[in-house]
Amino acid sequence: MWLAVMTLCTLWARPSSAFPAGGAKPMFTEIAAQAGVRHVHQKPVFDQRLAKVMPWITSLNAGVAVGDYNGDGRPDLYVVNSSSGAPNALYRNNGDMTFTDVAAQLGVAYVNNAEGVSVDPIFGDIDNDGDQDLFIACYGESRLFRNDGGRFTDITKEAGLKAWGNASCAVFIDYNNDGLLDLLVGHYFERNVDLWNIPSTRILPENFIKARNGGGLVLYRNNGNNTFTDVTAESGLLSKGWTLDIGCADIDNDGDQDIYVADDYGEDLVYRNNGDGTFTNITRQSTGGDFDAGMNVDFGDYDNDGYMDIYVTNITNRYIRQGNMLWHNMGEGTFVNAAQENNCADGGWAWGAKFFDFDNDGLLDIYNVNGYITDGPVDLFAGSRLGEFFGRLSTSDISDVSAWPDMRGFSISAREKHRLFKNTGAGFQEMAEAAGVADTGDGRGIALADFDGDGDLDIFVTNCGQASLLYRNEVGASRHWLQVRLIGTRSNRDAIGSRLTAVAGGLSQIREVDGGNGFSAQSSRVVQFGLGDHSRVDSLEIRWPSGTRQNLKNVAPDQQLTIREPAAPVKTSSR
Repeated sequence: MWLAVMTLCTLWARPSSAFPAGGAKPMFTEIAAQAGVRHVHQKPVFDQRLAKVMPWITSLNAGVAVGDYNGDGRPDLYVVNSSSGAPNALYRNNGDMTFTDVAAQLGVAYVNNAEGVSVDPIFGDIDNDGDQDLFIACYGESRLFRNDGGRFTDITKEAGLKAWGNASCAVFIDYNNDGLLDLLVGHYFERNVDLWNIPSTRILPENFIKARNGGGLVLYRNNGNNTFTDVTAESGLLSKGWTLDIGCADIDNDGDQDIYVADDYGEDLVYRNNGDGTFTNITRQSTGGDFDAGMNVDFGDYDNDGYMDIYVTNITNRYIRQGNMLWHNMGEGTFVNAAQENNCADGGWAWGAKFFDFDNDGLLDIYNVNGYITDGPVDLFAGSRLGEFFGRLSTSDISDVSAWPDMRGFSISAREKHRLFKNTGAGFQEMAEAAGVADTGDGRGIALADFDGDGDLDIFVTNCGQASLLYRNEVGASRHWLQVRLIGTRSNRDAIGSRLTAVAGGLSQIREVDGGNGFSAQSSRVVQFGLGDHSRVDSLEIRWPSGTRQNLKNVAPDQQLTIREPAAPVKTSSR
C-alpha cells in the first residue's frame, strides 16, 4: 500500500564473479550487422557557396535515441539520416537481439526534405498518456511527432513549434516541476540562417574562443494541451553561443534540474535553476569559464560522493591540446577540472561521451567516441598545411567563408581510436582496445541500453557519414546489478529529474533520470546500478520531481523494478 502500485519484473539472476582477467572472454562484441541495425548515416548538402567548408559543417551530428515506442518493455532505436530524401530508421527490438525497421509504416521515416534534415532525436511523453512521443532537432524546421498508440502523427504546427532554426541538440526537462515535460533546444548556426540558401557568406563564427553569433538556446514550456510556448527570455536562458550539446541534472542537490551548455567557439555556460521558473548564469563562480570547443555534456557521480559531476569533451590532437573536462563537483555548485590527474583528459577529437558502469562494479566508467572527418589520405593538420590553416584563420573576423582554407579532399583527425576509461577507484585506465570498442570511425553519438535484457549496458554508436555500431556487453552481468524504471503520476510520467540513491553495504550511488544528456544521442531511461559482489540493496531511495520520497528496504539484486510514484505524497516506504 505504501508503494501504491509497484510492478516487479524479474530478469534472471546472474552469479557474482570476478571480472574476467587476461582476455578470457571478450568484454564487448560488435553485432550491428547481425542485429539488423547497420545504419549508414548520410550527410546533408548545403548551399554551394559553402563548398570549401562543406566537410566541416556537414560533419557535426549523427543522432540516435533510445525509447520503448510500443510499450513492450524493450528498448527500441530511432536513428537519423541528415540528407534530404534519405529515410530515418525506427528499429523495433524483437527481443532476441535483432531489430526490424518499422519507421516507414509508422510515419517517421521520410522526415528529411526541403523543410529540414534530422540532427538529434529524443523520445519523451509530452502528454503523459503512457507512450513515447518523438522530437527531432533539425537544421531547418524541427519536428514533433505524437505517439498515437504506436503510430506517429506530426503535430509540429499545432504544438506551436513550427519555426526555422538550426537545432543541433535537444533535451526534455521539467524545469518548473509542474509534471509536464518541457523542451530545451540548442542551435548551432543563427536560427534565421537558411543553410541551403545563405543570405551571405558571413555566417561562420566571428572568432575562435568568444564567438557569440551562434543560435543559442530556446526553452519551450509545455502548456499541457499538446502546445508549447517559447519562454526563453523570461526564464533567463539568454545565449548566442554555437551550441553543440545541452545536459541537465541537479548539481546542487536542491531538487530541480540545472543546465550545462557546451558551446563550440566560445564559453560553456552553467545555469542554476532558481526553482521559480527562472535560471541564473553561474558560469564564472561554478567553473571559472571554459572557452574550449565544448561538444558533449554528461552527468554522473564518478567518485560516489553524492554530487553529480560533469564530463565535457573537447579537442586533443597533435596540435590542439584542449583536453576533456571532468568537472568534479565540490558542492554548492562549484567545480574543479580533475581530468588530467584522473587520466581521462585525452579523448582525441572527442564528441559523444557517456558515464556508465560497464562491468557493474559500482563505479562509473566513461566511453568516449572521436574522429572528425575521414575524407582522403592526407590530414589537413599535417606538415605545412597546419601553418596555412591557422594563417588563414588568424584574421580578426573569421565569419566569412573566404577566410577559411579549402577542406575538400582532406581528412581532419581521422581514424582515431575511441576511448573506454575504466574507473579503478583511483583514477581511470584507458582500455578500449582490450575491451573491443576501439573503433576508428567518425564517432558522434553514444546510446546506452540493456538491449538484450541480461542485466548490463550495451552500446550503440553513430558514425557521421559511416555505419553505426552495436556492442553487446559480455561481462557486466557476471556481477550483481539492479535496474529501475520509474513511472511518474504527480511528476511527469517519464520521471525525468528523479534522483535515485542505492546503498549496498558500504557502497552508495546516485543516479538521475535525464531527458537526453550526451552529444547526438539519448540513452535508456531505465536506471542501472552495478552492485559488484553485494547480494542485496539495503536501501533504494527515490526523490521524485514532485518532492515525494520513497525508500525501499532490502531489495534483491539482478532484477528490473518498475515503480510507480504514489498518488499522494509519502516520506518513506518499505517492502
